[in-house]
Amino acid sequence: MALSLGSNLQAISLFGTLGMALLVLAIRMKASKRPVNAMKILMPPIGMSTGFLMFVAPMTRIPVTWGLLAFAVGAVVFAYPLIRSSGFTKQGDYVYLHRSKAFLFILIILLAIRMLLHGYVEEFISVYQTASVFFILAFGMLLPWRVAMYVQYRKLMNS
Repeated sequence: MALSLGSNLQAISLFGTLGMALLVLAIRMKASKRPVNAMKILMPPIGMSTGFLMFVAPMTRIPVTWGLLAFAVGAVVFAYPLIRSSGFTKQGDYVYLHRSKAFLFILIILLAIRMLLHGYVEEFISVYQTASVFFILAFGMLLPWRVAMYVQYRKLMNS
């Protein structure tokens, strides 16, 4: 039973991640056609931060060093290409997100790297701990990217 449950969790995790990734890609591409504001930039990390409630469950807890390392990898390795490929343009009173042509390609490559790492890491730790590590990695990617976007947005609005 335990082996079956673990296999099912892995399959659900894989398809859930792929499904969410496709949804995020579609939303991101559509969003660039509408003006942005500070709330649209800052709400994703605020909303995602509620995921830290997962650590209430003992099986999801990981050592602090694992969490710090996951956050650092997300912030340094994964956030950097997103920061470099996202910018803003001002048209009249409105600010629009302007992505480089490589943005979609970068997102797909980062997803592929994440999926490969996920498969490798879960061979050494439990499915629940793997989920924790990759949640923190994703948060480590999202937070610096959105902070950098907000700084760019404020500079553009003040100019």
